[in-house]
Amino acid sequence: MNKLETINVGIVGHIDHGKTTLLYKLTGKWADTHSEELKKGITIKLGYADVIIKRDENGRLTTKKDVKGEVLREVTFVDAPGHEMLMATMLSGAAIMDAAILVIAANEGIKPQTREHLVALKVKKIKKVIIVQNKIDLVSKEQAVENYKQIKEFVKGSVAENSPIIPVSAQQEINLEKILEELLKIEIEKKKADENPIFFIARSFDINKPGTKVKELHGGVLGGALKQGKLKVGDEIEIKPGYSFKKQNQYVYKTVVSKIISMQRGETRVQEATPGGSLAIETELDPILTKSDSLSGCILSKKGGLPEISYELKMSCNIFEKVFGSEEGEKTEQLRAGEVLMLSVNTTTTVGTVKRIKNNQAELTLKIPIVPLKGETIGIARNIKSHWRLIGFGEIL
Repeated sequence: MNKLETINVGIVGHIDHGKTTLLYKLTGKWADTHSEELKKGITIKLGYADVIIKRDENGRLTTKKDVKGEVLREVTFVDAPGHEMLMATMLSGAAIMDAAILVIAANEGIKPQTREHLVALKVKKIKKVIIVQNKIDLVSKEQAVENYKQIKEFVKGSVAENSPIIPVSAQQEINLEKILEELLKIEIEKKKADENPIFFIARSFDINKPGTKVKELHGGVLGGALKQGKLKVGDEIEIKPGYSFKKQNQYVYKTVVSKIISMQRGETRVQEATPGGSLAIETELDPILTKSDSLSGCILSKKGGLPEISYELKMSCNIFEKVFGSEEGEKTEQLRAGEVLMLSVNTTTTVGTVKRIKNNQAELTLKIPIVPLKGETIGIARNIKSHWRLIGFGEIL
């Protein structure tokens, strides 16, 4: 069993501020391997990369695989999209993060998406934030100091108010060791391992190559994070809302039942998994059910461990005073009956129509059903000038 302390760390921030390059320099892996992403140069899906932080024989911290040294901590980096149209994916990623690195380019400063991502971290209750002031090689010392002051002012009163600000050049590999130092300082909250397991599925795969012999085929694989409880190889599991199919012109959702064949954290096989870090679960499922992320956004538990799926949602609402994601920063109007909202619940996104509102509580009818876990935080987005903007957050009642 893997006893190494593991954390999920999101890399968030405005598009083009150097998140994916930073991730590559820290891990040796390009997270945006999706072909469309490489063409566009932006991150569309959540990217993952696992590393082990070690102290080499000279006392320096490193994540390089070929360097021997004292093993200190395992980190799963989650690369979240910075593009404004991909806010929902970023919120899905935040659902499985324990901490976050907020990247701000020194030559560009605070952008609307930087503000929106900082608010999104608050929505998803992520309190541990490291700020990376990137691209310092592109500015003068005076500009870097001025940008530092702007960042200090920007985070005042937020979850990142007392966060360290590290001047970095990811491209030139300057000060990367300082980021590793801060990652080691993050205290891991002891998760509830004795509760009913809740596993958020962020990706799902068919790992079989074309032409694989039947005897050598693997079952469908699910990637994500175990938020509470324990899972063991051999456990009977259920996945909700499950897979969808069209019936009489309507989408129907069917709970998926299976068994855990094997589990892996990074490159390590585990027989039993407890919360912390990312986890890949191989199941007995036909890979056709898991290919192309078809089960991403679902929740997994032991058989009989999840509530029934629901097309209705009752939540408490907390609406921001202004819209963070746009240049104008206009005042946010309160929710109104009949309007359509985009909701980020766990690692999934659904669309809901407001039925009624009373005393900061809203009832909605949903297009895609959710697994209603009481107390779970929801990101609320409104369509403003053809862009979905984060306008507040709610909690499932």
